[in-house]
Amino acid sequence: MSISVEQFGQGPDLVLLHGWGMNGAVWHGIAQLLAPHYRVHLVDLPGFGNSLLADEVDYSLLADEVDYSLPWLAEQVAAILPQKCHLLGWSLGGLVASQLALTHPDRLHSLITVASSPCFMARDEWPGIAPKVLTGFNQMLAGDFRQTIERFLAIQAMGSEHARDDIRQLRHWLAERPAPQFAALEAGLTLLADIDLREPLRDLDLPWLRIYGRLDSLVPKAAIPLLDDLYPASRSVTLNKASHAPFISHPDEFIEIVRDFVG
Repeated sequence: MSISVEQFGQGPDLVLLHGWGMNGAVWHGIAQLLAPHYRVHLVDLPGFGNSLLADEVDYSLLADEVDYSLPWLAEQVAAILPQKCHLLGWSLGGLVASQLALTHPDRLHSLITVASSPCFMARDEWPGIAPKVLTGFNQMLAGDFRQTIERFLAIQAMGSEHARDDIRQLRHWLAERPAPQFAALEAGLTLLADIDLREPLRDLDLPWLRIYGRLDSLVPKAAIPLLDDLYPASRSVTLNKASHAPFISHPDEFIEIVRDFVG
C-alpha cells in the first residue's frame, strides 16, 4: 500500500490530514491560497481517496494483515512526511496528527488540530459524541455506507450559517477521488469511539494550535475550556460562526489564523 500525496507551492512544509470519510481533496478550497506561502502536502489517509488499502475487503479479513490502529496510521503517514514540517489534522486527522506529535516530535515544527478532540466519545463528565450516535453510524454503515457518509456530511455542517453550501462543497470534493473503502470507514469509527489521548498529550512539547467551531456538534463547545485547562501551553482559537469544517465555511479567517501561528 502506498500513501497518495498531492503537493502545491513552495516554502515551509505544511502537511494536511483529512477527517473520517473524506480525502485530501477537501483542502482544495484553501490549498491554492496557502501555496504562495507554504509547500502544501494533501494526504489521503489509508483506505481513503487514492490511498487504497488493497482490493476492497471486509475489515475482519483485513485485520489479519493490517492492524488499522492509530499508531499504525501514524506510522504510515510518518513514512511520507517531509524531514521537518508543520502538521495540521482535521477531526479524525487531528487524532492521527496528535499521535504523530507524540511518537515523532522531532519531525514536526508544530501541531495544528482542527475541530478535533483527543477524546471524541462522550464519557463520564467529558463532553463529546454520544455513544448512540456512533453506534447508529456503525449500523448505517453495515447497510449503506454512502448514505452514512451523506448523514455525516450533514452533521459536520450542522449549525453553520453556510450549512447547505458547506455540504455541497464537501460532497463535490469528496467525489473527486475514489470512494472510501468500507474497511477504513469501519475501523475509523472504532478509533473515534475508543481513542483517548487526553493524558499522553499533557507531555507534548511542541507549539500547538487548536482551532474550533463554536457551533460544532461533534466537538462540542463545552469541551474547549476543558482542553484549555488540560493544555495551557497550547493556543486555542474558536470561530464563533463555524461548525465542524471551519476551513470551508470561513476560509479567509481560517488561513489568517494558521498563517499567524505558523508564520
